[in-house]
Amino acid sequence: MTVTLHDLLPAALRRSWVLDGTCPGLDLYSLFRARQIADLHRTAVIDAKGKLCYTALDRKVRCLATGLRSLGIAPGDIVGVQLPNNRNAVIADLALAALGAVALPFPVGRGTREAESLLRRAEAVAVIAATEHRGARHADDLRDLLPALPALRHVVAAGPGTAPDGTVPFAALLRSDADGFVPARPDPDGPARILVSSGSEAEPKMVAYSHNALAGGRGNFLASLTPDGTAPRCLFLVPLASAFGSNGTSVTLARHGGTLVLLDHFTPEAALAAVREHAPTHVLGVPTMVRMMLDRLDGDGTALPAPTALVLGGSALDERTARDAAHAFGCPVVNLYGSADGVNCHTGLATEDGTPPMSGPGVVAGRPDPRVTDIRIADTGTHEPLPEGTVGEIVARGPMTPLCYVASPDLDARYRTPDGWVRTGDLGFLDPDGVLHVVGRLKDIVIRGGANISPAEVERELAAHPLVRDVVCVGVPDPVTGERLAACVVARGEHPPSLAELCAHLELRGLERRKFPERLLLVGELPLTPAGKPDRAALREHIAASPAPDTGAVRQTDDGKAPLVATG
Repeated sequence: MTVTLHDLLPAALRRSWVLDGTCPGLDLYSLFRARQIADLHRTAVIDAKGKLCYTALDRKVRCLATGLRSLGIAPGDIVGVQLPNNRNAVIADLALAALGAVALPFPVGRGTREAESLLRRAEAVAVIAATEHRGARHADDLRDLLPALPALRHVVAAGPGTAPDGTVPFAALLRSDADGFVPARPDPDGPARILVSSGSEAEPKMVAYSHNALAGGRGNFLASLTPDGTAPRCLFLVPLASAFGSNGTSVTLARHGGTLVLLDHFTPEAALAAVREHAPTHVLGVPTMVRMMLDRLDGDGTALPAPTALVLGGSALDERTARDAAHAFGCPVVNLYGSADGVNCHTGLATEDGTPPMSGPGVVAGRPDPRVTDIRIADTGTHEPLPEGTVGEIVARGPMTPLCYVASPDLDARYRTPDGWVRTGDLGFLDPDGVLHVVGRLKDIVIRGGANISPAEVERELAAHPLVRDVVCVGVPDPVTGERLAACVVARGEHPPSLAELCAHLELRGLERRKFPERLLLVGELPLTPAGKPDRAALREHIAASPAPDTGAVRQTDDGKAPLVATG
């Protein structure tokens, strides 16, 4: 490995978390192997092919690791993985851990240009990709990148279909003789996985995590949501290759000895069928996915088997969705605030009616757990801690804190403090009870005529409108004001709201008129990124390409106040 992945946290601090039991002090494959030995025939994975027990999974892992080793994959090498949510993705995760290599997963659906950027900057020596998935031929596309990527030696083609010429068939590697395989024993505080952040940079950020940060810090997050200590049965609606999905193989399996229920592609119908058939203890997704599922349940009348928790992250959770989901799923709804960059906080299971607390300014993110990551509020300029109740930048440091950004010393300098705290770029405050409130982002603002508008704040209020099922607000370029705010709405029912009705609703909610949206885009469903989040870029492009309406647009006056009714 030529890319250096250094740890920006003091080594003594890392060691202290192993000594006090916060982190396990073992590599991911060793943890998985211990779980396999403890319960040989426990189900590890349920996917479209059926069930796969821990022993059968381990056998496939060792075969793949043997095959990859024969290709020259060595400890410390970075290997890309672009596979859908199925057993092959899990096998690849564990095989790379067994080799002491570093996995670089990124979701299917991401284009060749982005894949080339990730593989080039990480100096990946190989990539494991889907032969064909929903019309995309990722292995074929990545093979074409070989001449442009000197470090990339192999493209492994996995899944149904014939492996393209010039690639290595995944199935052939699975037939390797693993009888003599001896796993590596990498440093538990060394790199295990690179998480890709969609962030606000020109190219996606890559964040390196250690074995202990994944199984320890992130593992403690899931442990806090399994109060009886039983092995979890997790239905992942988000890609395992996403930051949220990193709680799959390394946490659900290796740390907790649980079961992964996987869909190779999210649809609300498939997700509801999986809940009914497999009765997961935890359902992990984003609010938009759950709103789609709730829409399919309207008038259904059949009860769902109640999970322990519905864990929602990736975008702001509104009160209506939380209430409806708690009622439909019959379990607590957990609002998760987290990112690939190294922050995690959630509202927990202890709620009276199953819904997370929603009162107060901003989004209530819960009480920080120092066994996952400690959180403080810092001045955006000096980075010094701010007193309780003061809004500032949310910074985090703890057992789940990543090592560093990959091949990006400029990002290390920008987003990490000298003592290792992660600068999230989010704004928030801690209330007198130590509860974190997230109020917006330093960068995710719309600047209209010099005035800052937080899309998240407007979205939260619009989500309470009875005719709005889902909403995303984005800024669109404007030659006069610089930007204008547009509301992209999925309507509830047959009669969509007008822009005037939405603005009247915001007036009643007490929002300043200068923050009212000036464009309205009605869509049947919100587009999702490959990571499962609302695709804001696609929505911005759609609106920017559409002519401004002659009527129905809210006009703002010179003093920045908008009228209550739309004018032509």
